[in-house]
Amino acid sequence: MALLELQDVVASYGSRRALHGVSLIVEEGSIVAMLGANGAGKTTTLRAITGLVKVQGAIRFDGRSIAGRPTEEIARLGIAHVPEGRGTMSQLSVLENLQMGACLRRDPKAVRQDIDRVYGYFPWMKSRLEQPAALLSGGEQQMLAIARAMMMRPRLLLLDEPSLGLAPIVVRGIFKIIETINSEQGVTIMLVEQNARIALKSADSAYVLEVGAVAVSGLARELARDESVRKSYLGY
Repeated sequence: MALLELQDVVASYGSRRALHGVSLIVEEGSIVAMLGANGAGKTTTLRAITGLVKVQGAIRFDGRSIAGRPTEEIARLGIAHVPEGRGTMSQLSVLENLQMGACLRRDPKAVRQDIDRVYGYFPWMKSRLEQPAALLSGGEQQMLAIARAMMMRPRLLLLDEPSLGLAPIVVRGIFKIIETINSEQGVTIMLVEQNARIALKSADSAYVLEVGAVAVSGLARELARDESVRKSYLGY
């Protein structure tokens, strides 16, 4: 069953059109990778979903139209967005960042339970709750950004370049956590990623964007094996 559907979505920044009729489907419970070169429209697609850029076309979440709705309203429906650059609040502590992720919730007991659940994915956080986010390593900041998004209890988690600027061993750990969140909590995940190899390994399906349009799509394992796709679009 489709949790998210985009149909002929067009988006622009002023007079510059960034998306040229993007259509895609994200099945509930799946991991979907969005790949492509810089400037292909991947980040703009996530911004279109979360109401951060004006769009034309249809965007439906759980069968409900969300195109043009305010970002806060879209978040309340169950869509969490971890932007490129992580977006952690550097002057706030680890705990304060987690609490900010739950700012739309009204059940303190459930929030505390979810903070405890976060420790299961990121055990190091429990002993560093008072540490300012600015003092964390790049990998730790990315983990905190994911943890903060999970505090929303999202149905759909949007991740923009989770591997950006991180060492390969850290990237592998983060993608393992992403896979665990998907399998254990049933959170649907849509991720934008430059590292096509690791993204396709984790994903169920994938879309490759080129100059604001979908160039190729299909099952991740099939795209990873397709030599022409890899050489033409994925760079390996």
